[in-house]
Amino acid sequence: MAAKFFIPSVNVLGQGAVDDAIGDIKTLGFKHALIVTDKPLVKIGLVGEVAEKLGQNGITSTIYDGVQPNPTVTNVEAGLALLKANKCDFVISLGGGSPHDCAKGIALVATNGGSIKDYEGLDQSAKPQLPLVAINTTAGTASEMTRFCIITDEARHIKMAIVDKHTTPLLSVNDPELMLKKPASLTAATGMDALTHAVEAYVSIAANPITDACAIKAMELIQANLVNAVENGQDINAREQMAYAQFLAGMAFNNASLGYVHAMAHQLGGFYDLPHGVCNALLLPHVQEYNAQVVPARLKDIAKAMGVDVSNMTDEQGANAAIAAIKKLSVAVKIPENLTLLGVKAEDIPTLADNALKDACGFTNPKQATHAEICQIFTNAL
Repeated sequence: MAAKFFIPSVNVLGQGAVDDAIGDIKTLGFKHALIVTDKPLVKIGLVGEVAEKLGQNGITSTIYDGVQPNPTVTNVEAGLALLKANKCDFVISLGGGSPHDCAKGIALVATNGGSIKDYEGLDQSAKPQLPLVAINTTAGTASEMTRFCIITDEARHIKMAIVDKHTTPLLSVNDPELMLKKPASLTAATGMDALTHAVEAYVSIAANPITDACAIKAMELIQANLVNAVENGQDINAREQMAYAQFLAGMAFNNASLGYVHAMAHQLGGFYDLPHGVCNALLLPHVQEYNAQVVPARLKDIAKAMGVDVSNMTDEQGANAAIAAIKKLSVAVKIPENLTLLGVKAEDIPTLADNALKDACGFTNPKQATHAEICQIFTNAL
């Protein structure tokens, strides 16, 4: 079976990447950017700095800073209205996964029309989105370089998964200097999100040698650098290595897809408005316990990537070691112990499971689950 590999045309990584990328933007000939971001980044002055640098290169900006932590249909509509009113010819997303996803929604609807709700599912659009430059400020979601776009439909209380080749940004930027001010809790959550991407891509039935290589290297870098990035946020080397790790994990899952961790985490986020990375971190070991029934050898590889000596272990022992290593890292970066602490209620689990199974239709988990099995995984995480 042929494999397709999706990635932005140009990707700029490392210290000083923003300045380099603005030169690329100028070369492309764009004139007026809609900068899609959130209020905290405006408050700390980062958005103003980027807008000023654009201005120095002859590019004007309009700022939309209304993006919520779980971006909504309403956010997309508000940003689109601003884009049209100011006749912007391209979009810049500045931030983490939330601004990136919102910007993708805006750029996609700008050229295809209708509502972002029309594009739920796989490759539902007919035309490429308005050109999008994604400047990343967190090391986790990899939304700056993927074709995934997650938007909350407030009316249905669910997160829509939009997986579309036309939402791939034109240019992605990962500058660790933009990540130095991120708080420890956000660094931990986004780092565990990146680990989840790598793990789910590696056990995916759509994995291939390219995605495997990216996933394994991402896990190695996360194991080696996440704790230090959380405990010492000013460590530029740890930040840079985490930026590369999350990008590699993005390359893996953008092409091998994801599994039940994300399908379930999307529902928790949409139903309770919870942080995506924290939901992933809590669900990851429980879903891998389920997957260990069919891919213990793959999980043994994951244990090795996370620093465990598996040379004398069976596949089953290696799988258990991988799950233990995931839990150990989660504890080390102070992820909450269970879903109950996040306010998740047992009586909501059947609804969450039903929506998760619908979301999972486009994903590639190694073992197909029943509604009862998804309910049990949720229950195990309470």
